[in-house]
Amino acid sequence: MLLVRKAKANLDLAGDLIMGFWIFMTLMDLLIPVTMIGFGRSFMRKPPENINPWHGYRTRMSMKNRDTWEFAHRCAGKVWFVTGWIVLLLTIPAMLLLLGHDENTIGTVGGIICLAQCVPMAAVTVPTEIALRKNFDKQGNRREAGR
Repeated sequence: MLLVRKAKANLDLAGDLIMGFWIFMTLMDLLIPVTMIGFGRSFMRKPPENINPWHGYRTRMSMKNRDTWEFAHRCAGKVWFVTGWIVLLLTIPAMLLLLGHDENTIGTVGGIICLAQCVPMAAVTVPTEIALRKNFDKQGNRREAGR
């Protein structure tokens, strides 16, 4: 009887550890979309004050002048805000499907989800640079409406 209780206690502990790992992986997989939503909202409302090489959306075109800096941040902010919510809403059910699976499955799928989230996070440059080139010339001057 004592052996059965010990075995049951070990199973309970193993289940708790797996659940703890699932919670950890879920929190880690929520970091990227929550960060995208937070910075997206921040950039839409108020781009960083100074054009700088350390913080914000930084490309040659976005750093030409204050106008391109603010435009790029508002554009990138919108993209991050929207895609952050989409990624978040895809991540939650994906992680819920992993409930009850073993640590290897949770870790592998959680890692794949994290890597997949990096794609839309980095892809913000494509629509932002297209919008910058559509609205500004190479020197950073705004294009006229008809051009």
